[in-house]
Amino acid sequence: MFSKKLEPGPANLVRPAGASNVMTTTFSVLGADLAIKGDVTASADLHIDGHIEGDITCTTLVQGEGSIIHGAIMAQSARLSGTVLGAIKVDQLTILKSARILGDVAYNAVMIELGAHVEGQLSQGLRVTASDSPIALVS
Repeated sequence: MFSKKLEPGPANLVRPAGASNVMTTTFSVLGADLAIKGDVTASADLHIDGHIEGDITCTTLVQGEGSIIHGAIMAQSARLSGTVLGAIKVDQLTILKSARILGDVAYNAVMIELGAHVEGQLSQGLRVTASDSPIALVS
């Protein structure tokens, strides 16, 4: 919906496979009034406030409190505060107290706020790499 160029920095950058070596970071916002049926693949950081029925693949995911994701999530990092119904495969994961997750969660590092609801198997020791995703993840 919206995309904004950010200044390059030391943070992990995303580059679609076969893209040039230009160092830019972008983010996209899917607003609360948006409902999507289908998979979402972003070669950018992604902020979701709407409803998604499909799998999500991106570098960094920020989920708003009123957001609902019905599908799998794969990202290097995620900050979840809405509802997720599906498997999560994230290297660095933050689950806020307003989050409601129903599905298995694989992660390398996790922080779960008191009050968050997670129903599923938690598996530690994961590293999300480029081979796991159609997006080339660059550190």
